[in-house]
Amino acid sequence: MSAAERTGPGLVCAFAVTRTPPGSAALASVPGHEEGGPLRVLDAGGLYVVVQDVPAALFGEQALAERLNRPADLERCARAHHRSVEAAAGAGGAGAGAVKGAAVVPLPMATLYRGDRSAVRAVAERRPVLEALLDRLRDRTEWAVKVHAADGAAEAPPDPPSGPEGSGAGSGSGGRAYLSRASARRRDRQEAHGRARAEAEAIDAELRRHAVAATRHRPQSERLTGRRTPQLLNAAYLVENADRDAFTRALTALTAGGGRPSVRTDASGPWIPYSFARWDEEPVPETCREVPA
Repeated sequence: MSAAERTGPGLVCAFAVTRTPPGSAALASVPGHEEGGPLRVLDAGGLYVVVQDVPAALFGEQALAERLNRPADLERCARAHHRSVEAAAGAGGAGAGAVKGAAVVPLPMATLYRGDRSAVRAVAERRPVLEALLDRLRDRTEWAVKVHAADGAAEAPPDPPSGPEGSGAGSGSGGRAYLSRASARRRDRQEAHGRARAEAEAIDAELRRHAVAATRHRPQSERLTGRRTPQLLNAAYLVENADRDAFTRALTALTAGGGRPSVRTDASGPWIPYSFARWDEEPVPETCREVPA
């Protein structure tokens, strides 16, 4: 997230860069941040930036940091950002709508500038990177795939019984039998986890065969996923629109018919390729780049 530059009563929030500016009527129908003005387009000499005027009192560095620490405000900002990126692409909606949109480079959420000239200058300074990204993302979309261990694959053995009838540290045949059963359950759990991880890796390897590039994000915590089992794979795939059917067939084959009982797979797409549009670094080659855990 860019640091806000606060001078004067207002700031310019930038959402995305494209070669094909969306029409004013399309922008007028899409609300950006509810506290700001209408979406508009800046001409950066052949590249176009979709922006919005926002008040510095709410989007200055300290005020914004406080707002983004509040879950409800963070969600509102994220939704406004996504709507505006879709408007830049002319997508008009999430998911399948993105397939028909123009190539865009989404900017990090809360990319703020002092004014129009600052925004245009920032784009001009990164023109080679932005041009390369727009070439790379043209006619391609992102698919997200998350793989979790199946229910029961990660259950831990129960705690040793307490009391005179059977302490985990107790002696005698009862205690030894319990420890033996606990050890077997732990071993079974480890083996189940190993099978689930192997199946997740096999899913990833097969999907990469049908993608231009792939990247792994850090697995999400159980608090975020709402599942009791661990997330084994949190990946994104960059897919040629022309190859979408082959990719979805492969995805269906990997997840249908109970062929991989140790895991549960969730997929969504196509999306605007956020995961492959980092404008603050050099473009990656057409191979997987893994995000370190």
